[in-house]
Amino acid sequence: MLKVTSALLIGGLVSTASYADKWHMPTPYGDGNLQTQIAYEFAQEIKDKSEGNLDITVHSGGSLVKHTEIPRSVKSGQVQMGELFLGILGNENPVYKHDNIPFLATTYEEAEKLWEAAKPSVAKQLDKDGMQLLYAVAWPAQSLYSKGSINSLADIQGAKMRAYSPSTSRLADLMGTTPTTIQNPDIPQAFSTGIIQAMVTSPSTGVDSQAWDYVTHFTDVRAWIPKNIVVVNKRAFRRLDKATQQIILDAAKNAEQKGWTGVAARAAKDKATLIEKGMVVTDPTAKLVEELQAIGKTMTEEWLAEDPKEVGAILSRYQN
Repeated sequence: MLKVTSALLIGGLVSTASYADKWHMPTPYGDGNLQTQIAYEFAQEIKDKSEGNLDITVHSGGSLVKHTEIPRSVKSGQVQMGELFLGILGNENPVYKHDNIPFLATTYEEAEKLWEAAKPSVAKQLDKDGMQLLYAVAWPAQSLYSKGSINSLADIQGAKMRAYSPSTSRLADLMGTTPTTIQNPDIPQAFSTGIIQAMVTSPSTGVDSQAWDYVTHFTDVRAWIPKNIVVVNKRAFRRLDKATQQIILDAAKNAEQKGWTGVAARAAKDKATLIEKGMVVTDPTAKLVEELQAIGKTMTEEWLAEDPKEVGAILSRYQN
């Protein structure tokens, strides 16, 4: 539940917006992330092309609404737009898990194809919840951070592993580790106090949280490529005139294209930063890849069993 002060603040913002066509868009990540930078550009494009008739303020770093509260805030209309990590919705419907399945899509080309396969199902489910999908921006591929070298899963047995979605919790279980939910801002403290000893996340998150201060190794397993999505409250969107709606849709299309174009370059840049800061960056051993691929197969089978019709349709569109 949002704190009273936050609820009052948001209420005041939305009330003001109804008169000034000023919208508010919370996002959980900091200004250094590709996703947030694209969100600012998205908002600016809408403001410019609408000649200031729609002004969207991006609130980065969870400054307005906490990450886990963003979907509910958009759904209820407390804010008009929001950005969130798609995987946090995994407990609501299995279609939201498609980009958190290890080794289902490990290149950016595969990830984009998987997104096109999953998008109709994701959009349909969001629509049922009073939200409209606007665009998605992929993260760099997720890899393994640890305090020592990991040559096989035996080297990490019993460790406490950071989890940030239902799928990453299941992954930690299957890796023989203990899943511990930690949000991005709390990562450094969680490592320094021993709450976690390892995590699977992107090079960008490692750079943002200065991973070199608390871990030594980055094993580039490139297990999966998750995404953030930006959604809009359906009622707020429908109240706009058709021309402004089209401006938003065009800006969303441009934002998604920027994301797919920029993610590989950002991944390379952030990986280079990890090396510059003294981390040991290695490719995984053949044994570790084999073990993780087996986990990926198990998780894909479990995912399909959750909803054979809808998940089966996504897999069919992706694999054909």
